[in-house]
Amino acid sequence: MSDPLGEERAAALAQIDALTRQFDEIVAASRASNADDEHDPEGATIAFERQQVAALLAAARRRLADAEAAVRAVEGGTYGRCESCGGPIAPERLAARPTARTCITCAT
Repeated sequence: MSDPLGEERAAALAQIDALTRQFDEIVAASRASNADDEHDPEGATIAFERQQVAALLAAARRRLADAEAAVRAVEGGTYGRCESCGGPIAPERLAARPTARTCITCAT
């Protein structure tokens, strides 16, 4: 039996793990180099990469939080109900985006 919320949570955790390792590698590489972000042309690249991975990591953490909120909604009996209007969220929307919190009308 398919568990879309479990799969979404597992995917988010894997993404967080991979991005955390990548971020740690960038930080370690920047410590190992003597790049001066202010004066070295490579410094801006290192800072940009670090910030880019940090932004992706923040998005992955939001993805995990959404999956966990959806699991709590299932447990609380409110999964599939729009958080804005209280109406049902279309099964097609939940199939495409299991962590959806709003119906199509409220999402637009």
